[in-house]
Amino acid sequence: MLCRMLQQCRHSIQIMTLKKLTEKRKFMKDKLNKFMQGRYGVDQFARFTLGVALFCIVIGSFLRTGIAGEILDMLGFILIIYTYYRILSRNVSARYGENQKYLGYTQNIRNRFDKEKNMMQQRKTHHIYTCPGCGQKIRIPRGKGQKVEIDCPKCHQKFIKRR
Repeated sequence: MLCRMLQQCRHSIQIMTLKKLTEKRKFMKDKLNKFMQGRYGVDQFARFTLGVALFCIVIGSFLRTGIAGEILDMLGFILIIYTYYRILSRNVSARYGENQKYLGYTQNIRNRFDKEKNMMQQRKTHHIYTCPGCGQKIRIPRGKGQKVEIDCPKCHQKFIKRR
């Protein structure tokens, strides 16, 4: 009987502490949201600079013997400070412009990665062949047989591919 009462008491204490933790977490989240109002926040350029900063710090930690490690560490910390300056900045238009400039510079690279990612997803359901005449990529659904005669929609050259 006493053991059962202790278990119930322990259970009610756990519930009360969980409620307090949830309230405290909500309170801190509200405080952070209030602090970040009117500030720019995290964007793609901030993620990139933070990644480069962490990369520099990790590489710098492996190169402790020379001055290169110290330079990479310093560069990493400067990039972290710059990233947090951008995140906490209230000058939204300037930070937006910086991010747009970064996105403009990296657009070709991002498009290439997106295209490759799309091709990898399509390879699960389709075979992708290249026309020998014009270089056009042609998708053929998987499971269409061992030999497939393909008519290129661009140059109308016929070619046979074996799976």
